[in-house]
Amino acid sequence: MARGIVLAIAGSDSSGGAGLEADQKVIAAHGCYAMTTTTALTAQNTLGVVDIHEVPPEFVRKSIDACISDVGVDVVKTGMLTSAKTIEVVASALRHHNVKTTVIDPVMVATTGSRLLPQEAIRELREHLLPLATVLTPNVPESMLILSNAGLPVDDPKSVDDLIQIAERIQSLGPKYVLVKGGHLPFRRDGSVGARDDEREIVINILYGEGQVTRIESPYQKSKNTHGTGCSLASAIASNLANGLQIIEAVKNSCKYIEAGIRTAMDIGHGNGPINHFHSTYTLPFAPGNFIEYVLDREDVKTAWHGHTHHEFVAGLADGTLPVSSFQYYLIQDYLFLIQFSRANALAAYKAKTMQDIVAAAKIVAHINHEMGLHIEYCEGFGVTKEDILGTEESQACTAYTRYVLDIGQSQDWLALQIALAPCLIGYGQIAKRLHADPNTKREENIYWKWIENYVAADYVEAVEVGSCRLA
Repeated sequence: MARGIVLAIAGSDSSGGAGLEADQKVIAAHGCYAMTTTTALTAQNTLGVVDIHEVPPEFVRKSIDACISDVGVDVVKTGMLTSAKTIEVVASALRHHNVKTTVIDPVMVATTGSRLLPQEAIRELREHLLPLATVLTPNVPESMLILSNAGLPVDDPKSVDDLIQIAERIQSLGPKYVLVKGGHLPFRRDGSVGARDDEREIVINILYGEGQVTRIESPYQKSKNTHGTGCSLASAIASNLANGLQIIEAVKNSCKYIEAGIRTAMDIGHGNGPINHFHSTYTLPFAPGNFIEYVLDREDVKTAWHGHTHHEFVAGLADGTLPVSSFQYYLIQDYLFLIQFSRANALAAYKAKTMQDIVAAAKIVAHINHEMGLHIEYCEGFGVTKEDILGTEESQACTAYTRYVLDIGQSQDWLALQIALAPCLIGYGQIAKRLHADPNTKREENIYWKWIENYVAADYVEAVEVGSCRLA
C-alpha cells in the first residue's frame, strides 16, 4: 500500500526516460502514490528533443487544483515548467493550497543539450518558486544560470569549495536547502577536477541548508545511460520526504538510488538511455493468491506433476480396474504415511509464528485423524485389521518421502515445511476433483468410487483450501 502522496508537475517524455514518465516510475519504486500535472508534451527520444507542445497554463492550474483538492498531497515535485506564465501559475497554486514540502528541479537544459526553459522564465523561477522550495536541485550549469540571473555571477567551479560557495549563494535566494549536483564536474580523489576520462573518479554533490554543509560522494560512472537523472533524483527526494525521512537522509538515500540506477541500467535507444528505476524493486511472477497455480504451470513442474496425478494407480481407481491387492497395500501404506504426515503438521504448528497458522496446522492434524478412521473402515471392508496395518513395515517410498518432509521441518523454516507438505495435500484434492468431475469415471459397481468421494467432501476441500491459502 502506498505510503506518501506525491504530485509531480512536469513535462511528459514520450520516450519514457525522463519527465513525468520517470517521475511516476521513481515514486512507485519508493512505495508512494503518484499524481501528475502535465506542463508540456514533448516529442523526444534518447537522441534529443524533436518538438515541445506546451499545455496552457490555465489548464495546468486546473490539474493541480483537481489533484490536491480531492486527494491531498504530501510533497510536490516540479520539473520542466516551460514558460514564465506556467511558473507563475504553479507558484500561485502552491501558495493557495499551502503546500508545505516541495522539491524544485529547475529544469533548464536536457541531458542531450536541448534547452527546456526560455531565458526570460529564469527570473520567474528565481523570484516565485525558489522561496517556496524545501529542496532545490540544480546541476552546475543550472546553478550558474540562476546566479547570473540574480546578479551574483561566479566563476566556473574548480573545487569542492567552489561548489559549496555556489550552494550557499543560491540558498540565500530563498530555498530551505539546495542540492548542487556535481555530475557535470567529476573530481579526482584528491579533490581536484578530473579533466580527462582517466582522472574522473568521484562525483560530489553538495547539500546546503540551515547553515550545514553535507557532502555526498559516489563513484564516477562512465555511462551514456543518464537520461532523466535529474528528474529521477528530484522524485526520489520527494518520495523519501513523503515517506517521512528527514531532508539530509532523504537526499543521501536518493543519491544512492540514482547511483545504483545508472550502474544497473540497460542500453535503450541509440543515445543517452534511461537509468534503471526499479533496481531495488522485486515483483512476484504471480498475482497474490495464485502461487500454487503458478508453480504447477511452470514448464519444469508440469511433467512431474502430471505423472504424480495421472499415474496408472489413479487410472485404475477411475475405471474400477485397480487390483484389490494394490488398493489394500495402498491403504496400509497410506495409513502409515498419515502418522508421519500428522507429525509434520504438528511440527508446522511449532514452527508457526502466528496463532492463525498454529490453529490451521491443528485443523489439518484433526482432519488427518478423521481420514485415518476412514482407512480403518475401508481396510476392514477389505479384510485388513488395524493390527495388520500397524504390524506392517513402511515401504521404502513411504519412509523416504515422510522422513524427507520431517527433515525439512527440523532443519528449515515454516515455509519450507509447507512446500514439502503441499504435494500430498494438493495432489489428493486435484486427483479427486478431476476424477469426480470426469463423466468417464466409473460410478456404478466401482468399489473405489466412495473413496474418490471422500476427497471431494467438504472437510477435505476445506483442508486443501487452508493449506493452499497459507502458500498464496
